[in-house]
Amino acid sequence: MATTRNQEEELRALQDTLYFIGGKWRIPVINAICNGNRRFREIERSIPGITKRMLSRELKEMEMNKLVKRNVYAETPVLIEYEPTEYCRTFGKIIQSMIDWGREHRKEITKKKS
Repeated sequence: MATTRNQEEELRALQDTLYFIGGKWRIPVINAICNGNRRFREIERSIPGITKRMLSRELKEMEMNKLVKRNVYAETPVLIEYEPTEYCRTFGKIIQSMIDWGREHRKEITKKKS
């Protein structure tokens, strides 16, 4: 019975992680922000193919989930910057592992057959 409970907990944790990743844009947005892109246009330019609408949606969702903090500065024009929270930064090791795995995977699948 304990094994089943442990397996259920592992599955729930895996599902939570997959939900967090949430599609093809979440990780590139996190990566862009963690790499120093703070303004909307900077983030947008650093992610080829993302639309303004999709980026806006991702940033709002990430703010709701405590992954980014939205800072509004009362300047003319108004300056808005996004910064990763400490909680968001805890995902950095996983992103790096995914990058490393992806590189190795590409090498593996593009190897010439002997």
